[in-house]
Amino acid sequence: MRQERADEVLAILLESGVNHIDTAASYGDSELRIAPWLAEHRGRFFLATKTGERSGDGARASLERSLTRLGVDSVDLIQLHNLVEPDEWETAHGPGGAVEALARARDEGLARFIGVTGHGLRIAGMHLRSLERFDFSSVLLPYNYALMSIDRYRADMEALLGVCEQRGVAVQTIKSVARRRWQEVPAPRFSWYEPLPGGDALARAVHYVLGRPGLFLNSSSDVRLLRPTLEAADAGGPVPADEEMATDVRRHDIEPLFDGTELERI
Repeated sequence: MRQERADEVLAILLESGVNHIDTAASYGDSELRIAPWLAEHRGRFFLATKTGERSGDGARASLERSLTRLGVDSVDLIQLHNLVEPDEWETAHGPGGAVEALARARDEGLARFIGVTGHGLRIAGMHLRSLERFDFSSVLLPYNYALMSIDRYRADMEALLGVCEQRGVAVQTIKSVARRRWQEVPAPRFSWYEPLPGGDALARAVHYVLGRPGLFLNSSSDVRLLRPTLEAADAGGPVPADEEMATDVRRHDIEPLFDGTELERI
């Protein structure tokens, strides 16, 4: 995205009262596009980024590079990006790993909080393991009706939400407005999955998340859906009935993005 377009999008956040920006070291030039804007508005936002590094040295270097690219002295939240594979999990949590290094960085004032993120049907269970090993301040993972209709995922998610509620861990959700994986990939595309179009189904998908206390919703990377998502959130409303959500699944051919096998990796 060119800088001029990024500035237009970020201005919507001020207009709508949004106070949270989530980015990552691996999101192309996202950190660079945000930086000029943060120079004027840093104090108004809770700023989060992520590192995909698992070693301590790598995670520290990644965080420092993100601070430079963002033009800030510290971030509010640094997150371990997509920590789901067991070998990577062991490295990150082990001696000399990313968790240890980020805890030191937090103590030095480079970040206020540490979180963990991820995708796939295993991620809720892996987040539970992570919370057993370290006192993370937040988790981030997919949450939508199609995924919560999978018994295994729902069970792990409910267990995770219970722990997070008890310990005051923030729960950020992603993929709330996902429709399915692309059947035919358009060029250009603005999200790795096909999102729902703006309209009633998208609004219900938003309410499905935000109608449940304790859940936060991170918007799609397709910024054309930012206003419809914010409008739905602003309108509020209870969690839609299962019958309504099931009708949307049939009408829009909604499918889970993950299936536990070949569709686990993005």
